[in-house]
Amino acid sequence: MTALATALSAAEADSLPLDRIDVSRAELFERNIEGDYFRRLRREDPVHYCAESAYGPYWSITRYKDIMAVDTNHQVFSSEASLGGIIIEDGIQKSSNEGSIDLPNFIAMDPPRHDEQRKAVSPIVAPANLAKLEGVIRERICRTLDGLPVGETFDWVPAVSIELTTQMLATLFDFPFEERSKLTRWSDVATAEPGSGIVDSWEQRTSELMECAATFQCLWNERMKNPGMDLVSMLAHSPATRDMTPQNYLGNVLLLIVGGNDTTRNSMSGGVLALDRNPKEREKLYANPALIDSMVPEIIRWQTPLSHMRRTAIADAEVGGKTIRKGDKVVMWYISGNRDETAIDRPDDFIIDRERPRQHLSFGFGVHRCVGNRLAEMQLKILWEEIMKRFSRVEVMDEPVRVRSNFVRGYASMPVKLHAH
Repeated sequence: MTALATALSAAEADSLPLDRIDVSRAELFERNIEGDYFRRLRREDPVHYCAESAYGPYWSITRYKDIMAVDTNHQVFSSEASLGGIIIEDGIQKSSNEGSIDLPNFIAMDPPRHDEQRKAVSPIVAPANLAKLEGVIRERICRTLDGLPVGETFDWVPAVSIELTTQMLATLFDFPFEERSKLTRWSDVATAEPGSGIVDSWEQRTSELMECAATFQCLWNERMKNPGMDLVSMLAHSPATRDMTPQNYLGNVLLLIVGGNDTTRNSMSGGVLALDRNPKEREKLYANPALIDSMVPEIIRWQTPLSHMRRTAIADAEVGGKTIRKGDKVVMWYISGNRDETAIDRPDDFIIDRERPRQHLSFGFGVHRCVGNRLAEMQLKILWEEIMKRFSRVEVMDEPVRVRSNFVRGYASMPVKLHAH
């Protein structure tokens, strides 16, 4: 973004009356100017009520400590799909929109059901299984990087970020490898609204998700007879999930696809952008490769691949001196909490050797903390180990194209050029 565009965006954020600020507008994220709005809210109204938006009235929680207070209090702030679920847009999981479908999943549940269903899939990311996956991940990353053109411009997003995360998803589900691009498509469709450039209508979205459901039903039937060490087998054989409704099964599958795809994929792209824009940090990294260990969580904080999570108040509560009423929609803006000056030193800066790099909100907190966080970190760590062996720099050639979404904070395209050592 040019200096002029940056100044205009800050002026735009500062000139609006507070009660007119609506940080849910997807174009703010597409234009990469949401930070100016959140900075103002953290400063002037950290627990902010927006009376009118495309998603109805909602509260924005924008400071680190207040987000932690909401995220760790599932007794008052519910994730239940029947109340609206975990995204600001009710229609993504359930709505009166024509053609939409109800897809309950364990992240959109409260304990004890949440805990039981989550436990069914957690063996996939147990330390012993991660150790087994490490060799597979490294081999694929090496093969992908070795196939890239050096010295000419190409799009990093499909060539590396999407390719690697889709291969990983196919492995976790034991999904037919040659058909793995379907997983990427379903991930995009699952979080898309009509008009986002991904689907044109709720009907189209539903029909594609029904195709996903049919495919995964076949896999379920196979794994009932021949179970393996994969997510479908775990869901089919765990006492907590083997009697799920087809909708609950599809909901959990989509949750695992999106959780394993969007987050890691956009951190893989975000890390490239962060190091390109911060050459001193890149020099620091190449001088001391051991800094990868603290750089990986810093990438995940700096990128914040999911901008928000939503809850619904099931009782009156006070947050940051404001009274939130039973039934109110409450949005925790992780992207804002990760830039909170009162909690994190120099939060807008990308610093690969932070003292406490894991002090971030990108994985959430409390019972809903991301189940695959260690797998995500392992993939990023190996990717950067192998990039550094091969290339002196991954140069970003132009401003990346960002996704038009207030939920997934990601990149549609990022032109890069590789420089050999």
